[in-house]
Amino acid sequence: MTKQDDGFVKEITSKEEDFSRWYVDVIRKAELADYSSIKGCMVIKPYGYELWENIKNDLDNKIKDTGHKNAYFPLFVPESLLKKEAEHVEGFAPEVAWITHGGDDELEERIAIRPTSEAIIGDTFSQWIESWRDLPLLINQWANVVRWEKVTRLFLRTREFLWQEGHTAHATQQEAEEETMKMLGVYQELCEKVLAMPVIPGRKTENQKFPGALHTYTVEALMSNGWALQAGTSHNLGQHFARVFDIQYLDQNQEQQYVWQTSWGVSTRLVGGVIMTHGDDSGLILPPAIAPLHAVIVPILFDKTRDIVLEKVDQLLNTLSGKIRVEADTRDEYTPGWKFNEWEMKGVPVRIEVGPRDVKNQQVVLVRRDNREKIIVKENNLLDEIQKNLEDIQSGLFQKALDFRTENTYEVDNFKDFEDIMAGGRGFIYANWCGSSECEDEVQNLTKATIRCIPLEGYKPTGECVHCSKEGKYKVYFAKAY
Repeated sequence: MTKQDDGFVKEITSKEEDFSRWYVDVIRKAELADYSSIKGCMVIKPYGYELWENIKNDLDNKIKDTGHKNAYFPLFVPESLLKKEAEHVEGFAPEVAWITHGGDDELEERIAIRPTSEAIIGDTFSQWIESWRDLPLLINQWANVVRWEKVTRLFLRTREFLWQEGHTAHATQQEAEEETMKMLGVYQELCEKVLAMPVIPGRKTENQKFPGALHTYTVEALMSNGWALQAGTSHNLGQHFARVFDIQYLDQNQEQQYVWQTSWGVSTRLVGGVIMTHGDDSGLILPPAIAPLHAVIVPILFDKTRDIVLEKVDQLLNTLSGKIRVEADTRDEYTPGWKFNEWEMKGVPVRIEVGPRDVKNQQVVLVRRDNREKIIVKENNLLDEIQKNLEDIQSGLFQKALDFRTENTYEVDNFKDFEDIMAGGRGFIYANWCGSSECEDEVQNLTKATIRCIPLEGYKPTGECVHCSKEGKYKVYFAKAY
């Protein structure tokens, strides 16, 4: 794709030529984010942040609807507090960023910048919870975290990123498990109904679970290059952290009990997931549910009819504003063709073209971003037609992504076929697995594919392990992953 030299975008690398380069090109040239002078960190630009806000606002409502309250906890975690939970620290140790000085003074104790908040929240919960009347405690936090990653990608893996992390405490194991699964369902609904990104819900293996957790559940999506993306996780923490941080309550029999905890989260990597699921060689294609703009009005201007066209654009803008997210692009310095390309790049679901002939005929030309279909619409039907098309785009994007996943999911019963598919690096492999961590590691070493999840449905084995030929314990999804 090429644009005029007077614009900020000149070309996007083809997805087929270099998917990774295409991904970065789209992010930068659609003005979602850019690199920072701090290595491994990104600057989220206004258009990208608005996209994140739309995701955040929808999820925040869902979280509140399930009875959780938002709070905020410190960014800093004392080393002694973090190290109280040895398994947790071991899992995050290579990624922890440490503060050693406050001003010019060396600190008596190092302070970690939170890689996640189990330690600081566990310590706080131990002070907040005294009796069964304090339970369940349902808390969510919108925050930033820092993980000193060695290899970074915009949105997908950066040293600082934005997320939400829920933390809850319950009286029983059953309540904690129900909470864990409920929030996994919320994430699945967000991905599928809002992001138009189909996911497979399942449980992580012991190798892949969150450090210190009893169980980790996940929703796994397939990107348009055939690689998987972990879109969100929900952890049943059991009583592990409760015992470490002494989170006890007095039950109704006047006996001290440890609480059962959960934690769950998604992050700005969802923005990367949306890009890689739906985008094409012209840039972004955004689901209407999260698009910063639903429609952009582009006038076709000529000297003699300029005023009447701009007057009509103002009328249309006033009519549509407040009902959909809409803007008019009346900049003089760019041609209509350049504007068409720019707004395609930004993934706006619908473009509305208005020229002198359209004004005369009381109509507009409506152009869909997903399939580039052009529709002539009468002015008095415009809002209804836009809304109908937005609904169709939303459902169509989901179906297209679902069809892609189906076409790129392979049921395999021998390791040669497994290796051949992974050599192309494309898709989910659905296969039997013996349940051995050693076997899981061998598969990853040989093919770079990991077990993405043990699905909630369809996990019963149908034969021998695809790698070691021992008796199958589960049927699981393998893939190369971000």
